[in-house]
Amino acid sequence: MTEDAVAWVLLAVVAAYACAGGTDYGAGFWDLLAGGAERGRRPRWLIDHAMEPVWETNNVWLIFVLVIMWTGFPVLFQTVFTAMWLPLALAAVGLVLRGAGFALRKPTQRLAGRRVYGAVFAVSSLLTPFFLGAAVGGLATGRVAPGTKATADAWSNGTSVIAGLLTVAATAFLGAVFLTADARRFDADLVGYFRLRAWCSLGALAVLAVVGLAVTRDDARYVHDGLTSGIGLAFVLVAVVGALATAGLLYRTATGWARITAVGSVALVVVAWGLAQRPYLIPTSLTVSEAAGAPTTLRWLLLVTAIAVVLVGPPLVLLYRLDTAGALQPLTEADLRRTAAGREPESP
Repeated sequence: MTEDAVAWVLLAVVAAYACAGGTDYGAGFWDLLAGGAERGRRPRWLIDHAMEPVWETNNVWLIFVLVIMWTGFPVLFQTVFTAMWLPLALAAVGLVLRGAGFALRKPTQRLAGRRVYGAVFAVSSLLTPFFLGAAVGGLATGRVAPGTKATADAWSNGTSVIAGLLTVAATAFLGAVFLTADARRFDADLVGYFRLRAWCSLGALAVLAVVGLAVTRDDARYVHDGLTSGIGLAFVLVAVVGALATAGLLYRTATGWARITAVGSVALVVVAWGLAQRPYLIPTSLTVSEAAGAPTTLRWLLLVTAIAVVLVGPPLVLLYRLDTAGALQPLTEADLRRTAAGREPESP
């Protein structure tokens, strides 16, 4: 049915944002832990260099998520943003501050200013994915239903905290894997630095996953059962294989393939989560059909989404390919000086 097709599109877009946006959040997480000004100078230079070409582009997927939610599933949108307005507002503030900190850090001349903007960027890169994950975890517990008013318990329970920490760990894993690959191109001495952090974040993911299984068994039983049986479990197991393959590929410095397996493992977990809560968008309280908008609206939404994919998809794929191939290099100050010098004779 049409509403099922739109629900699958929404799940795919959420997975895309988890991977693309998650990589950027992960880079900010490692920026936060890079150390002082001198110790963290080279890692932060690599993070800036790697993020500059694509960091704004990744938010395209978030826009898709919001548009599909409020157009295709207005009841879901109203319920989520009513009951979870505080964590989502904090995530939105973090998203804005993160972008501002990253954009203003590099051109700022004074060291104190760069430290302030860098701290804003790094801390926001930690808090934004945590609050997004906490909101998703709260929905999984069944504490939220149509008509539910905002309460702290909806997003500050054990499942929400674990989901938030898992989200942060997943972004750290993606960020470290991609930065390991970028280090091969820009600063080979940092390959081991970020590879170690990728392995550590993978270990943290494993520990949090085990704890999460114990917590959700009583607190989010419907999703827990879906993830530990049937097709949901199959997707989780494939994701585990992908994560282990990523660790092995990093050891062999096959960083190009490691990026693919890392993205695949995170995307599969998101898909497994969606499959685990079928046929609900909000477990046990709101099904896909109950949340769906008018059939005509859904058909137009599918058509517009298809057109958007055709128009936006190829440029995004090209941008990502150019970026991963190292073809997108920012202008240095020397480049700018040479350009300015070349234009001087043309001036009257």
